[in-house]
Amino acid sequence: MARKFKITVPATSANIGPGFDVVGLSLSLQLTLDVSVPGQEGEDRTPPILRYNGEGAAEVPLNPYKNLTTRVALYVLRCNDISSFPSGVEIDVNNEIPFGRGLGSSGAAVIAGVLLGNELGQLGLPQERLLDFALMVERHPDNVTAALIGGFVGSYLRELDQAATEAASVPLSEVLPEYPPDVDENWGLSPPPPPEGIGHFVRFRWSPEIKAVAIIPRFELSTAKAREVLPAQYDRKDVIFNLQRLAVLTTALGQSPPDPGLIYEAMKDRMHQPYRKALIPGLPEVTSKITPSTHPGLLGICLSGAGPTILALATSGFDRIAEDARTIFLQRGVEIDWQILKVSGASSVVQVS
Repeated sequence: MARKFKITVPATSANIGPGFDVVGLSLSLQLTLDVSVPGQEGEDRTPPILRYNGEGAAEVPLNPYKNLTTRVALYVLRCNDISSFPSGVEIDVNNEIPFGRGLGSSGAAVIAGVLLGNELGQLGLPQERLLDFALMVERHPDNVTAALIGGFVGSYLRELDQAATEAASVPLSEVLPEYPPDVDENWGLSPPPPPEGIGHFVRFRWSPEIKAVAIIPRFELSTAKAREVLPAQYDRKDVIFNLQRLAVLTTALGQSPPDPGLIYEAMKDRMHQPYRKALIPGLPEVTSKITPSTHPGLLGICLSGAGPTILALATSGFDRIAEDARTIFLQRGVEIDWQILKVSGASSVVQVS
């Protein structure tokens, strides 16, 4: 029987100031897959047809054995004893999430792949198991958990025993964007399944008055490059600085009305933003000159994920915040775009038609 279904995954912002690799937030930009599965298998098994529109359309590989989303889907299928895609699958992708900007484009692609594999195989995996598969590909739980669960979430990776750690190191090579030039359906036939219960999370409250202004410089910054500038060790005082603020922030962002005096200070960071300022011209000026006292309605401002996007949380005054940030960036020769985004409380969804 022919089937059609739609997968919708939100953009995400990680870190949110002091929550480096700990907290994530889902936002109202979306990655959408419209999937058609023919009713009968043909004699000749045909690979999925992938069509892509929106952000990144010019650079995304359409080969289903090299595309991140479909490769993750194939990984999920093979871990559940299904060796190949159903024949004749067609996937139309529409993406609103900018690539390489710190808004979780790769995390959304991974979650879309996990949901795609689950639905193509009609596996019925629970949410916790879906997260296990995602974390085999994307080791930082903040983005993928927020994309899967929705809302404002904190997460951590469970410590694994030696055997599970060894198993968990293998599928990364299964799904990295750089594949062998001759990769096809016969590559990576028997990947190890993920250990059970890799990731754990909690969903925090979020004040409905708070929206996010995404200030998006017109250049990409890879997560790998942004991580290279971070130190291997931190001073104790800097770790304590972040922990104190994170303990306050996770509750403060759920209070109504939100308190700008409390939140602005609680969104400060000493673990990643100071080291990434050289990669993002204008970052120090934007985060220090745009404050609740100069811009009424602003609550706090921080780097989104690894950047270069800056996220300003506010209850009003959105246009002025964004345009003043534009002026600062232009002084450093950087053009920006900006959007007012809602915090998406909904989890990733699969709608069957």
